[in-house]
Amino acid sequence: MKNFKFSINGNNYEVEIQSIDGAKATIEVNGTPYTVEIDREVKTTKTPVLVRKEAVPSTDMEKSTVRTAKPTERKGTGGIKSPLPGTVLEVHVKPGDAVRVGSRLIVLEAMKMENTINSDKEGTVTSVRVEKGDSVLEGDLLIEIGG
Repeated sequence: MKNFKFSINGNNYEVEIQSIDGAKATIEVNGTPYTVEIDREVKTTKTPVLVRKEAVPSTDMEKSTVRTAKPTERKGTGGIKSPLPGTVLEVHVKPGDAVRVGSRLIVLEAMKMENTINSDKEGTVTSVRVEKGDSVLEGDLLIEIGG
């Protein structure tokens, strides 16, 4: 198992630990086998368990910030955020356009799939923050809608 070399009072010893079973160990000192008792039980090392912290997207300022509106909430003015990272393929609105709930706003490519982002608010587009070809991350503000 393990080999050690000791020098005690000028005498050299070669010690080989052959096995450890609980509080008893079988060792060999200069070729002579011995069974020795250990004061305390030797604990075997275990592989540590990795504990990861909860992943929170960098776009969230606080955990309580909601990214999208709840279906039961009143829809009003505000921003349309990207639901996932991707590349903007098409922008279907411009500032000043009137939009209704369900209006097609942007087509986003993510993982080789096209995703249509529709409006969940009714109002007038006040600003479009992205252009065709822009890369966006999850939670990035794409369009602002005013009353």
